[in-house]
Amino acid sequence: MENAGPWDDTLMRAVEALVFAADEPLTPLQIAHLFGEVLSLPAPEEASVLEAVDLLNKYYLRDGRTLRIQRWAGGLRMATAPEMAPFVHALFDSQKHRKLSRSLMEALAVLAYRQPATKSEVDFVRGVDSDYALRRLQELSLIRIEGRSEAIGRPMLYATTPRFLELFGLDRLEDLPSLPEIEEILNDPGFKQERARVLLQAGYIPGGSEDVDAPSGEEPQPPSTEH
Repeated sequence: MENAGPWDDTLMRAVEALVFAADEPLTPLQIAHLFGEVLSLPAPEEASVLEAVDLLNKYYLRDGRTLRIQRWAGGLRMATAPEMAPFVHALFDSQKHRKLSRSLMEALAVLAYRQPATKSEVDFVRGVDSDYALRRLQELSLIRIEGRSEAIGRPMLYATTPRFLELFGLDRLEDLPSLPEIEEILNDPGFKQERARVLLQAGYIPGGSEDVDAPSGEEPQPPSTEH
């Protein structure tokens, strides 16, 4: 690697090990500092870390490996190649990992596109009280209190967290699809067929009791999705 110093191969291996072992995405700067600290050397440039990532991805591709190091929530994370997604999804489905209910997804979507936003703004878009949804999303570290609005009463402002980016595989909020793009996807016949297939396999019946907010305007606590 150019300008990487005498430890270029060691840097590449260290990058791979750190990204693989980390529970959260690591920034190139964090990796550089860790590398320099362990070897008691000046930290390499961030560009050298990114160059090591590029080389690792080239090796993975060349050798037919399923791993990739991707930009994720502002950092770097080990992920599988896109074509392996069906197998990974099957694993998570079989282990019954935690899923977000419809009400949580609605509130999260509103905040993702309108943040920072107050509870009243989220309520207005959804048409129901979002108190439970906002509290639950905070518990899951997907949203946080960003400050207070200048409106009367100075209500709290909510915004998404880096955990939100990590969970949805985004590097930045700017990577969210635009609203016209989402509308185009939702109107695509192929998407509708796939959605119907997934719902059928999951045994979910649209319009059932789990799909409707309480008529009083109070949002019901959804069935537990934690296993």
